Amino acid sequence: MLHLDPNELQTPELHGYLLGAIGPRPICFASTVDEEGKVNLAPYSFFNVFSARPPILIFSPARRVRDNTVKHTLENVQAVPEVVINVVNYAMVQQMSLASTEYPKGVNEFVKAGFTMEPSQTVRPPRVKEAPVQLECKVVNVVSLGAQGGAGNLVMAQVERLHINQEILNAQGQIDPEKIDLVSRMGGNWYSRAKSGLFEVAKPNSDLGIGIDALPRAMRQSKILSGNDLAQLANVSALPEGAHEHSGKDINAQKKAKQFIEQGAIEQAWQVLIQE
Repeated sequence: MLHLDPNELQTPELHGYLLGAIGPRPICFASTVDEEGKVNLAPYSFFNVFSARPPILIFSPARRVRDNTVKHTLENVQAVPEVVINVVNYAMVQQMSLASTEYPKGVNEFVKAGFTMEPSQTVRPPRVKEAPVQLECKVVNVVSLGAQGGAGNLVMAQVERLHINQEILNAQGQIDPEKIDLVSRMGGNWYSRAKSGLFEVAKPNSDLGIGIDALPRAMRQSKILSGNDLAQLANVSALPEGAHEHSGKDINAQKKAKQFIEQGAIEQAWQVLIQE
């Protein structure tokens, strides 16, 4: 048994122990806007529901460990105290991960990750149409937990409107855990799928992934490649040499590329799509 004093650990090491031990953690996929109305979309796994009446959710955009800067989400909710918390299921997990890329302020992660912006009814930030549940919230309080890198900021959000895809409901009108197919965060690259256990998602490209919007049109319009497939192909810093607007048009090439993607062989999938 290890006996550790957190005050004697470096922040990355402490962070790793905590995230490895406390899980699975639900994912808050937060859409916010700044004072100019520019949209931001980012996931957070320091998140849960804490009250039903009033309906209060809390998530925490922590200060970055490496340089002690704050997330765009935190800046936005302090300027415009509204947020939509979108629930993440397996069908959108790779796109969600791509949206966590630290794009410059003003870049719309909905576009980069290939999500559809759906207008909200009570708040300004848009909803993620693909999310099985979307919760429009007013931010009632933000509590800073510290000024050092790694310190959290508790965003307390009161639910004003719920949007639930009827396809995830059972015969009694309740959310069916099999149908909603939730995913959650573990430590490192690990996630947990409620239906089937652990799986890995590669972290976003540190050089900034090109985003789904930068993929060749034929691939973006594919009926074979899913949003999760496209997100993995878009997690590259530049289009591979030889790629062009019509790359990936061939259906058989798309099917073969999808098999490579399912094996985690993204480079081979790109080569199939380029050489078809």
